[in-house]
Amino acid sequence: MPWQPDSTWSPLTPGSGISNGGVWRTSDGLVVKRLLPGAENPAHYTYWRRQAEVAASRLLETTTGLRAPRCVRVEHDPDGITLWTEAIDGGAVEVIDAAAALGRFNANELKPADWFARQVLRDRLANDERRGGWVALESAAVVPEPVRRSGARLWSRRHAVLAELDRLPQTLVHGDFHPLNLLGRDGDVVIATDWEQFGIGPVGFDLGYLLLSTDHPLEKLVAAYRVGDAEVVRRGTVLTAAVTAVARAAWSLGQPEPGDHVERLVRLADVVAEAVEG
Repeated sequence: MPWQPDSTWSPLTPGSGISNGGVWRTSDGLVVKRLLPGAENPAHYTYWRRQAEVAASRLLETTTGLRAPRCVRVEHDPDGITLWTEAIDGGAVEVIDAAAALGRFNANELKPADWFARQVLRDRLANDERRGGWVALESAAVVPEPVRRSGARLWSRRHAVLAELDRLPQTLVHGDFHPLNLLGRDGDVVIATDWEQFGIGPVGFDLGYLLLSTDHPLEKLVAAYRVGDAEVVRRGTVLTAAVTAVARAAWSLGQPEPGDHVERLVRLADVVAEAVEG
């Protein structure tokens, strides 16, 4: 019989995104997440078992700055994987506090396992190349001409940008760091969910994702981070945010419901310009 959620569970989010079959809360205060089969390359950012590996390893339950919800059990069946974790009722986390917690988390040192993601931006840009690049952006009237020009230059320099990111200090990264994935606090530690892209990446990677999802100025996020050379952190943040913002906007222009990716790109026009000007 195919796996089904219990009828008494309350749905939290529907199945969406990479290998996400849905999330529920049980009557006894646990969270259940269903993972569906997908990419099998353990190093690729879409590796479908990564969240189960994170939970089963318990590596991220005691890290400083940021941690994962505590795992209760991991169940495998022929159709997928079911994760059972503690429920968190900690309330919203302020963006500046999240940036500070992120700095402490990125300073943790863990021995990398084979299932750590390692080249999220390189994998994503490879996907874009197979789809023809960011050509949708080149003639999009809804995008100001200077932003289109910066996006085109960023695409032409993508290999140099990736090489520059490789030369930056490499740290632990959550991989999808934005406010909706922050569940609450445990003292001075922020509890985060959705670790499907967790692994190793350039300093500033997670801060770049946070910049994309908030209205806080770049300078304030970098100042709150407080770990390492601020200029190096800023550069990693700028490159990550710029590549991701342009890529998302270019993708969205071909979708029936593009969302707010173009608006976000325009808002971050100065960041994209800084990325290409170096």
